[in-house]
Amino acid sequence: MSAPPAIEVHDLVKTYAVRGRPPVRALDGVGFTAPAGEVFGLLGPNGAGKSTTLSILTTLTRPDSGTARVAGVDVVTDPAGTRRRIGYVAQRPVTDPMDTGRENLVLAARLQGLGARAARARADELLERFDLTSAANRLVRTYSGGMARKLDVAVGLVHRPEVLFLDEPTTGLDPHARAEMWNEIERMTRAERMTVVLTTHYLDEADRLASQLAIVDRGRVVASGAPSELKDALRGDSVVVEVADDTAVTRAADVAARVGGLREVAADGRVVRARTVSPSATVLPELLAALDAADVGVASATLARPSLDDVYLSLTGHSFDADGAPRTTEEVAA
Repeated sequence: MSAPPAIEVHDLVKTYAVRGRPPVRALDGVGFTAPAGEVFGLLGPNGAGKSTTLSILTTLTRPDSGTARVAGVDVVTDPAGTRRRIGYVAQRPVTDPMDTGRENLVLAARLQGLGARAARARADELLERFDLTSAANRLVRTYSGGMARKLDVAVGLVHRPEVLFLDEPTTGLDPHARAEMWNEIERMTRAERMTVVLTTHYLDEADRLASQLAIVDRGRVVASGAPSELKDALRGDSVVVEVADDTAVTRAADVAARVGGLREVAADGRVVRARTVSPSATVLPELLAALDAADVGVASATLARPSLDDVYLSLTGHSFDADGAPRTTEEVAA
């Protein structure tokens, strides 16, 4: 028999009051199911409702309506039971910069009920696991961004949770630190069968790590499933052309619309996007020839298999990257 879901969410609604402005509905009926022992991605631009959803699932915020269960426990009726089963790594640092890495971990372990000896042993275990042993006795304020973020994750793991929530874990990290974090997230699910819930606005991160994901837009789940399934549902390849002169983008879109092998042509800034009727290696040369004949200069052009950005664009009508600014002054509604 298959394991029960790690998370079950049904029709979550959350509205925030904003002084001098109409109320902001951060969540408008969010629902999804996350399988146990895998990485589940909650994907969306800033302001989509990802962090509000995590705040509810980690008992930091109560929903106006709807239900949510984590590791079999109702987050509203049994918040204490939920907290015993989860770890939460927020976007902001949770460690004290004026304490050492070891001191932060020992304190976190004691707060979770471990005795002094067990807390020190667990701290040493996590310091070694995250390659922080050599920096264990340094103040956290001297750590690099990647080291500090690894320590944050270690704090979230100190009590061996069943479900770990990671809110934008790689924001601000350099490529090397980001790759290290990806490897550790994959190890947690592969070796320990831990469920990891990852919120991110990095499409490549969700594509690499998540076995299942939910795409959130304006407080609603607009799609859910395996990344490969969502991309395969878009037939044909993605064509993206950036024109050299932004005044020519409308003319470029008109030219693209007349190319027989293209559909779903749309202009966005200096970029024209389209999909091929079916996978084809000849449609891009045909489009470039047509643009040249129409005296439209091209800065760049690509033909690629469907991406998660294409999925998002097809569902919402706007590009993921173009929609990254927060919509409210409430950071918790991000």
